[in-house]
Amino acid sequence: MNSSAHSSLLTDLDTAQLPAHVAIIMDGNGRWAKKRLFNRIKGHEKGVETVRNIVQACREIGISILTLYAFSTENWQRSKVEVAALMTLLKKFLKSEQKEMIYNNIRLNTIGQIKRLPEGVRQTLHNTIALTKDNNGMLLNLALSYGGRAEIVRAVKKIAIKVREGKIDPDSITTELISDHLYTKGMPDPDLLIRTSGEMRISNFLLWQIAYAEIFVTDTLWPDFGKDEFLHILKDYQRRERRFGKV
Repeated sequence: MNSSAHSSLLTDLDTAQLPAHVAIIMDGNGRWAKKRLFNRIKGHEKGVETVRNIVQACREIGISILTLYAFSTENWQRSKVEVAALMTLLKKFLKSEQKEMIYNNIRLNTIGQIKRLPEGVRQTLHNTIALTKDNNGMLLNLALSYGGRAEIVRAVKKIAIKVREGKIDPDSITTELISDHLYTKGMPDPDLLIRTSGEMRISNFLLWQIAYAEIFVTDTLWPDFGKDEFLHILKDYQRRERRFGKV
């Protein structure tokens, strides 16, 4: 798509009706590589470029929160070689994007079982979070070693301990209280969930938080996903009527 068409897409967007929080299941790196007779690692490397482009697009458009499903609890079951390569890519990405995040006023946050990540990755992650902690232009959530069911179990355990200690009355447990014990405490739930590669499933991602999210599935593999398609999805989102169970 040429630049004028891209500019037209941006102009057509209603800035008053943008989703505050976009969540993306980034799928298709392996298939992208296989189609081109590359190894899977090459697909992940190409996928990192897409991450960079979509983060930049969200910042330009004015999306407040972007949550990316980068590595699931189930991904630990992949080959040691692939997991090691993914951790190396993550560390490189964090280091290479620190200046960009600071310059573009982007704050980094993570959700998931961060303690399971290699020490070197954790250190780089914590450094990047510390460097960007005062930024308020956009929040970038990386879901790392994340699983929706594990998150809910963790929240239930925390609440159960407080009930046992007499800090919480069981009758006072509400949806708001449960939300306050999730990784995403203090954040609005995703308004829009995007999944690339055409797979019609949630894959254990933000199970509680996406209760009323608008869902968009594209056949495009993540490495091929670009700003123009993202803009088209946002326009589709703005045409939908969100009723939240009401008539």
